[in-house]
Parts: sequence; structure tokens; C-alpha cells
Amino acid sequence: MEVGSLPVELWRVILAYLPLPDLGRCCQVCHAWRELILSLDKTRWRQLCLGCPACRHPNWPSQPHLDPPSWREALKHHALATRTWAQTGMELQSSACLVFFRRQKDRRVWHVGPGCEFETLRGVLGVVGPYDRVVLHPGVYEEQAEVKLKVPLELVGLGRLGDVALLVCIEQQCPTARLCNLVFMPPWFSTVVYKTSLGHVQLDNCNFEGAQLQIRGPGTCQARFCSFSQGSSAHLLGVVISFLDSCDFSGSDTASVTVEGPPVSERNWACKYLAALTRTFPSCGVSGDNSNPLVCTTGGHQPPVKNIKKEHMSIEDWQRKTGVDAVCQGTVIEGGWSDGERSEGEEENRDGEGTKNTKKPLTLDYKLPCDQHGLSHLLKPRPDGSLPPASSPDPPSVIPEPLTFQQELNRDPEAQMLAASTLGCILRRCLFRDGKGGVHLSNYGQARLEGNVFRGLNYAVRCIQNSTIVMLRNEVCECRASGVFLRLSAQGLIAENNIHSNGEAGLDIRKGADPIIVCNKIHSGLRSGVVVLGNGKGSVRSNQIYNNKEAGVYILFSGNPVVSGNHIFQGQAAGIAINENGRGTITENVIRENQWGGVDIRRGGDPILRNNYICYGYSDGMVVGERGRGLIEGNYIYCNKGCGVWVMSSSLPQLLGNYITHNYMYGLAVFSAGGGERRGVEGEGQENLNEEGELFAWESDLDSEDERHSARRSISVALVESNCISYNGAVGLYVKSSEPLNVFANLVNSNHGTGIAVLQSSQLTRLVTNCILQNGRGGVTVEKDCRVELRGNGIYENCGHGVSFSGNGQIVENDVVGNRGYGVQVSGSADIKVLRNRVQPAQGCGIAVLGPVKGVIHDNLLFQGHPGNKKTLLHMDPDNESCVLRNNSILRHNNSCTSAPPWVLENPPPRPLASSPSGFSSSQHPSRLGISMTTRISATVESGCHSGSMFCSIL
Repeated sequence: MEVGSLPVELWRVILAYLPLPDLGRCCQVCHAWRELILSLDKTRWRQLCLGCPACRHPNWPSQPHLDPPSWREALKHHALATRTWAQTGMELQSSACLVFFRRQKDRRVWHVGPGCEFETLRGVLGVVGPYDRVVLHPGVYEEQAEVKLKVPLELVGLGRLGDVALLVCIEQQCPTARLCNLVFMPPWFSTVVYKTSLGHVQLDNCNFEGAQLQIRGPGTCQARFCSFSQGSSAHLLGVVISFLDSCDFSGSDTASVTVEGPPVSERNWACKYLAALTRTFPSCGVSGDNSNPLVCTTGGHQPPVKNIKKEHMSIEDWQRKTGVDAVCQGTVIEGGWSDGERSEGEEENRDGEGTKNTKKPLTLDYKLPCDQHGLSHLLKPRPDGSLPPASSPDPPSVIPEPLTFQQELNRDPEAQMLAASTLGCILRRCLFRDGKGGVHLSNYGQARLEGNVFRGLNYAVRCIQNSTIVMLRNEVCECRASGVFLRLSAQGLIAENNIHSNGEAGLDIRKGADPIIVCNKIHSGLRSGVVVLGNGKGSVRSNQIYNNKEAGVYILFSGNPVVSGNHIFQGQAAGIAINENGRGTITENVIRENQWGGVDIRRGGDPILRNNYICYGYSDGMVVGERGRGLIEGNYIYCNKGCGVWVMSSSLPQLLGNYITHNYMYGLAVFSAGGGERRGVEGEGQENLNEEGELFAWESDLDSEDERHSARRSISVALVESNCISYNGAVGLYVKSSEPLNVFANLVNSNHGTGIAVLQSSQLTRLVTNCILQNGRGGVTVEKDCRVELRGNGIYENCGHGVSFSGNGQIVENDVVGNRGYGVQVSGSADIKVLRNRVQPAQGCGIAVLGPVKGVIHDNLLFQGHPGNKKTLLHMDPDNESCVLRNNSILRHNNSCTSAPPWVLENPPPRPLASSPSGFSSSQHPSRLGISMTTRISATVESGCHSGSMFCSIL
């Protein structure tokens, strides 16, 4: 009969009455009939699938509310599962039909139960033949001793699940067996209800209540749609491969699934079949909320990370969004010094119109060109016309996106190998809930977890003792302790999981564990997102870590991970915290919108931070706290509400080649002034680092101190070198410290306050070969009782004095040109040497000595700026008898001589001086600059007072 002879709707009504065999035959009539039968997927095929007593909903137990992609395919998998258990070997293709007849020829069906030929399970097992089917009628079957299966058979419960209960302990001693529609409960003498160490067992639609399933290699197991409740568990010891699919584990007293020991070398017939099955089954996603978080590049909501639209947000837009004033005027951190106040000399030299904080310097009649100084290339437009970060009035508008999982696999052969591995226990689409533990691996065990849900457990996954775990697309949530716990040299791949809302860390890595953690969402935890401690390692890459109550990544106790390419954002504490001798290599992350410091390093923390974006934080961008160390290189630190970088007492960081721009307070603050201990740290010391509450003692780091620092420059003085500190809301570099500091080859420009302010420096602060220009107040300010050396700097076109110096030290071979106030003002009871400087003020004095200054001022070269300037270029108070002026040259321009050559800075050219670097090429990071410097001086660091940022403490 032609399909077109009746309406399709009527055909569907007719075909809905056909049984399964007839539907299969109709599919083979022709293409039109096949399409018609396939169109019944959500009606007749669904009815047949759910009507099978051995079948459960294809998405049970985690997503029974969702329809599968195809009900017909789900029923097909059920049908194939009822046959494949009996395939005991690889048969030749030509003999496939003979195998079928061999299995069917002598196969018998035995009925067991009241009124049947056998009333006990032991009785029927004495007479069954190979591949016979034993049907158990409703009832409870109990055996007082262990029962052995010596021939392959199929054991099926009749009726609904729960009608047939077995109180038995079965040991399988045959190649294969299938058990279906049964409830297992432990007998009085053992909790183990089924065990095998030889063959393959297939469990379909069975319940285990307070019982244990035990599989020992080379035995194998395939469990489908089984329920393990009331403390039931599965123990797999040395298995080559076993497959647990769509099972429900609840109420466990220990771990629901335990995988122990390495896979044995011997294999049974089912290993190849199960390996092929794991590769052909469709992978399913994680249940629950799989949508990507709303991720933004510069504040506000954006599409998912992989589709981020690169939008530009100006500094004013961010200020309006966060409610911060455009300029931090009058900002005070400690003491009575305010960046919002002007000195007397600056007030005197304000122009006639009364402008206060304009960046535009006065026009010089005899301008001294200084554009070609050693750091000028950082300010020049790029070939495409865009401005570099150091001279752009707007913050960066583009940040890197995290890589996709496929991109990570393409660049990491080890991750690629792990993603394809199928050894050990394979769990897919299972639900673990309301128990003590989910999956426990130990002693070189191997497991692959894919598409499972772990909810409401003490812990989801524990992997220890050199075991290997592969976790793909699982959901791990609401665990009372850590979600995934790895220790004792565990390893593996953890990718594309949704790990959230756990009571402790989402991932806890310690004691030599070294996993690959890529492309996960780790969020909404009640503590930290990822914790690495006790010599833990690991590679944490391309993850989204957000909205955790403590640090997004917390590294301590000699933890040494690689943290790269992650987006760490909207945390309620620090983005990354490195504490208690933690280490780590932290590169190319985007760390933004965190409540505390974007990165917090203290108490022996010693990481490498390179090329990260640390931005839009609600506190400081980076905090280097007490005894913090680390190499901090090439980072973009911008638009943070506090300071860009905050350095506390007794810390020895190396800040090299960073862009510290557009922060609302100071760009870089070095602060260890008196005033008591810093305030308590939010959440500090409360991270539960114990296991099950026992006393935790982490092993000491075996690496020597020399080995740890062999790859970087050893220093004994905090080092600030080759950074760009620009467009910050207050002072560019603020120093109030009782410890030595070296500041070399930095570009400090266009900050709203003074370029560099040294308010306290009992130890020597060295400012060498820096370029300090166009700042909203003075270039360099040094308060009384400070010890400071200024050597080889270029101080240009600032809106206040070029150098205002009231401390002790020396000002040697600097170029101080075009500043609105005095060129160099020395005042108070300073003891100073001012030697071989070149000075041209925009107005006012070139060098002014005010008050009882001690020292010498000689061999300086002063250039006239305005012919109408009433101030003398070299001024000293008449009653000063302790300061020596010698061999200073004053150049004035002759108005009548129009042919006089213009003044230039030559021999040497404008400072800071550029050398001819060997081995360096032009780079985007200022750390690649070649600058000729004087010999660096090292000094011991003495412990001193310390205090905390007004915004940031830690975590």
C-alpha cells in the first residue's frame, strides 16, 4: 500500500498499534515507510521505550525531565544491551549466524517461585545450561550461604522493579552473566551481594540496598540504570575497564564508587567491547545551569566568554558605573601629607588665570627639546595610529579570551592523550547525591567521569596515591567539603566541568598532585575556587573562576601550580592569593572586578606573575604584603578603585615592565610606615586545610632556595624597574617606607598627582634613569628626613616643581626641563649634593635653595625659559652659610642675535639615556628596554612597621 494513499496523520494513528517487531519490519519496506516510522519517535517509540520493564527513562537519574534526542535510539541501545552480554569472543563475520543459532538452539527459560518447577535460586542453578534464562517470580529469595554461578546465564526478575528481592551473596565463576530487574539486599553473613574476578557481568535496572558490588580484574562490569542506595557501593579492584552508565548513588557511608589498584595485565573477552562502547556512546552535557556567566571585558554585562565583543569603555564611563570621582583629590593614606595640596612655591608660580591642575605646561620662549629621551618610544603612536598604553588617556579596551577545550587539546599532547583514554572505571551520566563521598581513587587507580552530577556530598571526587582521573562535563555542587580533592601525586584531566556552591574549595590540590585543569566553571563557592598547597602542582588553564567568597585561586605551603589564561572575576575577596611560601607561575590571566586585591602576595609568597590583566577591582590591583616576594613582569594593572600596586613592609618584589595605569589612587604605593599592625585579614587563617578534620601536616619543600630562584635575578632590595605608571588618580609612585628601594628606568607620566613622592625613607631610596613627565603636580617630591638618590632621570613638563627636595641625599646628572614650578627646589634642613644637572624651568627659579640647607651645588647647567621671568635661575637665601655654590653655568638667550643656534640637550642627549641593548628587540612590554644605569646597590632589609591599604588586606 502506498504511503500517499492516506493522510500522514492517519497513518500515524494506525501504526501506533503495531508492536516492536512489526515496526521494525515496516522500516525495511522502503525509504518512505522508514521516514514515516521514524516520525513516530515522540509517540509510539516513546511509549515502547517507557513500557519496557527493563528500561528506565533514557536520561534517568539526573535529567528525567528532558527527552532524549531520539526515543528510538534509546530503545535500540536497550535492545542491544540484552544481547551483547552473551558474546564471549570475537567471531568470524561468516559465522555470525551460526553463533546466533548456537545461542538459541538449546537455550531454555526456567521459572523460579511459588508454584513453579523451582522454588529456590540455588535449586535452579544446579540444572541450568549455558546462556539459559532464569525468570524469578515476585517474592524474596534468601540463601544462607554463598551462591556460585558456574555457567553463563541471564537472571531476570518478573514484574515491576522491587517485586523480586534477593538476599544472597553471588560469586560469578563463568565468562559472562546478565542480571535484570532485581533488588539486591545483603544476607546476614556478608555485605557483598555480587562479586567476580574473572568474567563480565551486565546489570540492567537493578537496585542495591545497603549492599556492595565487587569487581576484581580481569573481571569487568557494565551497570545500566541501577540504583545504589542506603549505603550501597561499588568496589572495583584492578579492573581493566568497567562501565557504569546512568546509575543513581545515594546515602553512602563512605565512597559510592571506589577504584583501587592499577589495571591488571590480563584481559577478558568484554574489554574490547566495553572500550568500543565508551567511544560510540554519545557524550552528554552537564545537568543544571550550563549557561556561561555574564562576562565583561571592561565592566558591565557581555555575551559568553567565547563570543566576547571587544567594547571600549572610557575611564569616565567606569567612574560613573562605580560611583568614583574622576580625580582623587585630597587622598590621604597616612600622616598629614595630602596629594591635593600645593606647596608654597607652586602656589606662587600658578599662572595669572589661576589654573590649578591643568596638564598643559606653559609655552617656553626658548624650548629645550627633550622628546628623544631613552623612553620616548613608549609614548609614540604605533604604525596603525593607535596610542600605546603609556600615552593613551583611555584604559585598554581588549582583553584575551580563554581558549576553548579543543584549542587546549591541540596545544597539549598530554591532555589530548588523557581525553582519549578509556582504562579503568568509566562512569557516565550517573547521579551521586546525599552521601559521604562520590568517587574515590587510590593506589594507581584509573577512572573516567563524564556527564555525571555530584550533589550534596561531603566530597565529590577524591584522587590519591598516584591515581589518574579524567573528568569531563560533570557538575559538582553543594559539597560540604571540597568538590574535587587530589593529593599524593595524583594526576589527570579535569575539563569543562561546572564546579559550584561547595562548602570548601572547588578543587583542592596538594602533596605532589599534578592535574591538568582546563575550561571549567568554578564559581559560587563558600570558600576559595582552587586551592594548591603542600607541594601541590597542576596546570590551571582557561577556566572561568568567579563569585567565590574567598580567593579565586589560593596558593600556599609551597604549592607551585601553573595558572594561565583564566578569567578570575567578581570574587568576594582576592582574585589570586599567594601566601605561606606559596609559589606558582601565573601568566596571561584576566583578573577583574574582585572585591579585594586582584593579586595578593604575602608571608613568603614568591610567584612569577607575567602578562596578566588585573583590572576593575573594587580595591587595589595587586598587594605585596608582609614578607611577600615575586617576579611581577609585563602585567596590565588598570582601573582599580584603590592603588595599582600596594607594597607593604619586609617585602622584596621585583616589579619589571608593568603597565600601571588609570587606577583611582596611587599607581604604586610602597608603604611600611609606623602606626601599628595592619588590620585583620578577611577570612585569613580560616581555610579548612585538613582532611576529614584530622591534623594536617604538610611536607616541607624539597627544592633548595638556590634552585627556586635560579631562573630569576636575586635581589636583597625591592626593585621597581622599567614600568609605565600613567594616568593614575593620585601620585604615580608613593613611598613611605623604612626600608631600601630601587626605582630604575620607569616611565611615570600623566598622573593626577605628583610623579614620585617620597614621604618617608630612613633607608636609601634610589631613583635612577626614570622619565617623569607631564604629571598633574610636581615631578619628584622628597620630604624631610628621607634618604634619596636621584641620578640620570629626565623630569619634564610637570605642573609643579620639577624636584622638591627636603631630605638628605644627592641629585646627580638629571635633566629637569619645562616644569611649571621651580626646576629644583631644595628646602628645610636638607643635607644634599646637587651635581651636573641640566635645568630649564618654565617659570620661576631653575635651582632654589630655601632655608638652612647643607651641601654643595656645583657643575649644573641652567637654561633660561622666559626672558620676562623675574625669578633668578639660581637662587639661595642670603642668610644661608652652609651651602656651597660652585661652577654652575647659566645660559641666557640674546634677543638681538636672531642667528643663534637653538639650545639642545647633547653630550649626553636627553635623559634617561638609551643604551644599545644586545639581544633585545622592540617589544610591547617596557621590561625589554635597554637603559644604561649606574651600578645597583644592594642593602639588607630590616624589619619595620607595616600597615595595610585602606582598601585591601587579602582574600
